Amino acid sequence: MTHKKQTLGEFIIENQSSFQYSSGELSSLLNSIRLAAKVVNHEVNKAGLVDIIGAAGDTNIQGEDQQKLDVYANDKFIQTLTKRNIVCGIASEEEDDFVAINSQDENHQNKYVVLIDPLDGSSNIDVNVSVGTIFSIYRRVTPVGTPVQLEDFLQKGSEQVAAGYVVYGTSTMLVYTTGDGVNGFTLNPAIGSFYLSHPDMQFPEDGNIYSVNEGNYIHFPQGVKNYIKYCQEEEEDRPYTSRYIGSLVSDFHRNMIKGGIYLYPQSSKNPNGKLRLLYECNPMAFLAEQANGKSSDGFTRTMDVEPTELHQRVPFICGSKNMVEKAEEFMRNAK
Repeated sequence: MTHKKQTLGEFIIENQSSFQYSSGELSSLLNSIRLAAKVVNHEVNKAGLVDIIGAAGDTNIQGEDQQKLDVYANDKFIQTLTKRNIVCGIASEEEDDFVAINSQDENHQNKYVVLIDPLDGSSNIDVNVSVGTIFSIYRRVTPVGTPVQLEDFLQKGSEQVAAGYVVYGTSTMLVYTTGDGVNGFTLNPAIGSFYLSHPDMQFPEDGNIYSVNEGNYIHFPQGVKNYIKYCQEEEEDRPYTSRYIGSLVSDFHRNMIKGGIYLYPQSSKNPNGKLRLLYECNPMAFLAEQANGKSSDGFTRTMDVEPTELHQRVPFICGSKNMVEKAEEFMRNAK
C-alpha cells in the first residue's frame, strides 16, 4: 500500500514548531512564494509558445539585459508578496532599490523582508535550460510599524530565518529551509500542489563534480587555477567530472543531490566576483550549511560577510564540505 504524499502546505503546518518566530506568519509567507512560483512556472513552461522569451529591451541595475520573463517573474513575486500583511519590504535583483510596503500605514505590524532573484539563469530560457527563483527571508531590525529601511536588508546571511529556491525544470521543485534542515517539494502540475519528494536533503561530504565556467580560467586567481588542475589530475579518485549549466539553481541542486562543488570566484574581469551576496550567495549558503555542505569566498564563510550595499557582489564557493575545504586550502596556499 502506498502512503499518501505530504503536501507543502501540510508540511509547513506540521513543522511550525521548529520555527522560532510566529509560525502562522511564516506559513503565509511561504504560501505566497508557493503561489507566485506556480504562476511563474506556468509562464516558463509555455515561454516557447508566446511572445515572452527574449530581452525586454531594458537593463537592470547590474547592466544586464532584462529578459521578458525576468520582468514578469519580478512583477508576480512582488504582487503576491505585497498582498499578504507580513512583508514590510522586498528587495529584488531586478529593482534598483528596495520596495517598501505599507510605508504610509502607521498601524502595520509587518515584520519580514524578502530578498529575491525572481528568475536566476534567465538567459538560458531561450534554449530551454532550467532556470530558477531564489529567495531569502529576514526579520526586520528597525521598529515594527515604521517604514522599512535599507538596514533591514543589509543583514548578514547568518540572520536569515528562511531561504530557498524554485527550480523550473523537467519537474518543478521548491526547496527550502527554516534553519531545521532542507526539504524539497515537487509540483504535480495536474493538481497544482507541491508534494514532499526529497525529505532531509544532504550534500554528500565528498563528490566528484566540479562546476565552474572554465572559459574564465585565464582570469582566475592562482589558487582557483591550482584547484581546477587538482580536479583534473589522474588519481585514484580523480579526475572529477566537469558539469556547468550556468544556472546557479540548477548547478547547486545537482551538486546537493550528487555531491559536488560550485565555484564563481573573483577574476581579473570581476575583481569582487559576479554573484550577488544578498540574492544568490546568502540563501544558497544557508541551504548548503543546513544540508551538511559549506560555503565561502575561499577564505571567509559566506554568511559572515557584512553587506554594505543591496547589489553587492562576492566570490562564491559552495558545495560538498570536503571539496570546499580542499578548494580553500589551495586558495590559502597560493596567497
